[in-house]
Amino acid sequence: MFRIAVMVSGGGTNLQAIIDAIESGVITDTEIAVVISNNEDAYALERAKKAGIKAVCVSRKEIPDRGEYNKALLSAVEEEKVDLVVLAGFLVVIPEEMIQKYRNRIINIHPSLIPSFCGTGYYGLKVHEGALARGVKVSGATVHFVDEGTDTGPIILQKAVEILDDDTPEVLQRRIMEQAEWKLLPEAINLLAHDKLEVVEGVVKRK
Repeated sequence: MFRIAVMVSGGGTNLQAIIDAIESGVITDTEIAVVISNNEDAYALERAKKAGIKAVCVSRKEIPDRGEYNKALLSAVEEEKVDLVVLAGFLVVIPEEMIQKYRNRIINIHPSLIPSFCGTGYYGLKVHEGALARGVKVSGATVHFVDEGTDTGPIILQKAVEILDDDTPEVLQRRIMEQAEWKLLPEAINLLAHDKLEVVEGVVKRK
C-alpha cells in the first residue's frame, strides 16, 4: 500500500478531493497515513478525523524556534513512513532537510499555470488577483515536485481553465479548484503510487 502524508493549512478542499478519489477508486492502492497542519484551527484536521485519518498539528505557536519547528515537522512525516508528501495548501516553507530526504517525493498543487503567477508572495487569492489584474484569458493549476525554490520544481501535470470577463478572484479560485485542482492532484498521486513517473534531467517523463 502506497502511504501518503497530506500537509494543509486551511479548509482542506484538496484534501477532501484526495479522500473522495481514494474512496471512489480514482486513486488505487493508496492510503492517507496522516494529515499534518501548522494551524490547529484548520478545518482540514476535522475532515481527516471524520474520514478516520490520523490528524496532527505542528504549530509554530507551540514551537517558535524555526530550527526546532523544522525538526518537529520532519519528525511528524518520518514517523508515518510515508512514500509521498502532498502539499495541499500548506503555507509553511518546507525545511531543506525534508526536501533532501524526500527528493522527488514531495508534490505541491499551485493554482496557476507555472511559470505564471507563482513564486514568493503568490498564494491563495493573491494568485487569482494577479491573473485578473494582468488581464490574462487563461489560468489553471499545476502539480509539481517540490525543490529548494518556490514553485520551481519539475512540473508533473497542468490543466488550463478559461477566465471569464466578469470573474472575481473568489469566482476564479472556485472554478480552478473544481475544473483543475481537484482533478490534477488525485491523478498525480495515482501516477506516483503506481510508479508511472520519473524525473529525467529536471523534466518529468511518463514511464
